[in-house]
Amino acid sequence: QVRLVESGGGLVQPGGSLRLSCAASGRIFSINDMGWYRQAPGKQRELVATITNGGTTNYADSVKGRFTISRDNAKNTMYLQMYSLKPEDTAVYSCAAAKGVGYIASGIFDAWGQGTQVTVSS
Repeated sequence: QVRLVESGGGLVQPGGSLRLSCAASGRIFSINDMGWYRQAPGKQRELVATITNGGTTNYADSVKGRFTISRDNAKNTMYLQMYSLKPEDTAVYSCAAAKGVGYIASGIFDAWGQGTQVTVSS
């Protein structure tokens, strides 16, 4: 079993930056795919970015050029660096992990974090 714990959320002004972290523990050797989702109040869950064990990344159009996903396999941690934040980025951000490549984008998870709130407001 894999456990995921997010951190790094908070309140930031428009145009600001934040870095989210997702620490994995447990049977982490089974993880291939990892990613970030977000959900704003009253909206559907949105896939933000994914990264494979080999470092291949994909991003939602809404965050391309502003967000960067990365992972440090030695530290069992995934990151989401967010720049030029906008009010519409306000949401609960959750990390997810899966055993198969492409699983996260397909909505198939083996582990899911509790989420961290990101609020972009002046």
